[in-house]
Amino acid sequence: MKDALQQFGFSALVVDDEPGMRAILNKALSKKLTQVETASSLEEAEALRKRNHFDLLIVDINLPGRSGIDWHEAFDDDERRSDIIFMTGYAELETAIKALRAGASDFILKPFNLEQMLQSVQRCLDKRMIERKNIALQRDVARSFPIDIIGEAPKTLAMREVISRLAPSPAAVLIEGESGTGKELVARALHGMSGRSGPFVPLNCGAIAPELLESELFGHVSGAFTGARKNKDGLFRVADKGTLFLDEIGEMPLSMQASLLRTLEQKTIRPVGAEREVSVDVRIVAATNRNLHDEVGEGRFRKDLFYRLNVLSVELPPLRERVDDIGLLLNHFSDVLARDLGLKPVVWSEHELAAMRYYDWPGNIRELKNTVERAILLGKPDLRHWQGDSLLSISDNLDEHQTQLDQERHEEGYPLVWPLKEVERAHIEKVVGAHEGNKSAAARQLGVARKTLERKFKEWLDE
Repeated sequence: MKDALQQFGFSALVVDDEPGMRAILNKALSKKLTQVETASSLEEAEALRKRNHFDLLIVDINLPGRSGIDWHEAFDDDERRSDIIFMTGYAELETAIKALRAGASDFILKPFNLEQMLQSVQRCLDKRMIERKNIALQRDVARSFPIDIIGEAPKTLAMREVISRLAPSPAAVLIEGESGTGKELVARALHGMSGRSGPFVPLNCGAIAPELLESELFGHVSGAFTGARKNKDGLFRVADKGTLFLDEIGEMPLSMQASLLRTLEQKTIRPVGAEREVSVDVRIVAATNRNLHDEVGEGRFRKDLFYRLNVLSVELPPLRERVDDIGLLLNHFSDVLARDLGLKPVVWSEHELAAMRYYDWPGNIRELKNTVERAILLGKPDLRHWQGDSLLSISDNLDEHQTQLDQERHEEGYPLVWPLKEVERAHIEKVVGAHEGNKSAAARQLGVARKTLERKFKEWLDE
């Protein structure tokens, strides 16, 4: 169970006022789940739940000051996304009925056998695992349709313009960019806007064993080799009148590069073991994170194939060169993933957005998306201690970063010589003025509490 459950990032919160019970369940569940938290009171549990999403709550009913059932019943509908198992040392039928009516997945009497609890946990998380797998399948289906390229940064707009110009052409396209920049997304967009009637068929050239790649691409006839018991259509036949996306083209063996070049020039394929060639109408879109110019120079990639693939090209900028898109991407992924997972979207503060603008994002958009998904499932990371090449905490160097933000966003706005305090005051007063003095509306736009605005205005009056 451990590998499967940890793969899906399951988490649990144990609430019990008995230290021994918390320790036992923490030790047992930590071996199986990605995250396990414990709380000795409902107040502590509430604080943890506000910061993190938990797939499973294991709660003692009889807690000091308030019943665990009453606590759960106070959740609103959006908060009742966690499964809950109630524990109690009192075998009262009325309490059990009340717990089940409150939406409990199980009701376990103390003292209990640990295996009994683990089986109950397993049933809850098996159900969630099926839900997550269904979500993954739905995402795969959704990927078969054209997807918009999110962003308004200058390089993103230029990339979209290039894609729209290249899409109608039947010529091959080479997409270059670092890992995680969205090469398959661009390939799907090219296909979606091409007007071609056939399917979009992706293949990662680095994921197929070299000895199987020829059969995978061109197909084979029965008896062509050991194990070929029946005819098989290759991906060129599957993608007929559509688009074949060859990802990581730089990983393709030289022997296969020659066969691919012949197919591109003659628009025919010969299945392994066949005597006749078959005509195909396939548009090739290839992608690589390698520098194919260098690969050609080192003799690892055929020069003639490179020129044949590089008829049209799209170069994808890394995320660090389109930082103005980070806020849009965060909101997009947060909304989409939260909807898919059936959880609440993550809301990022201005400090967090600013910090993300100054992080290098070596994994590019893929890393950003994974960060959002993890935040939805397990809670937002503490930027001050986030792993990687130091995702900065703006609090440490706020003046320096604010000056840089001023230079980038307000070239004709606040004078760069102003201290941060004056910039903050001018901006707050401008926002309050735009809302005609409505401090509640201004506070919502600024992402702060109204009390914070009141306190700042009082400080300015006292100066």
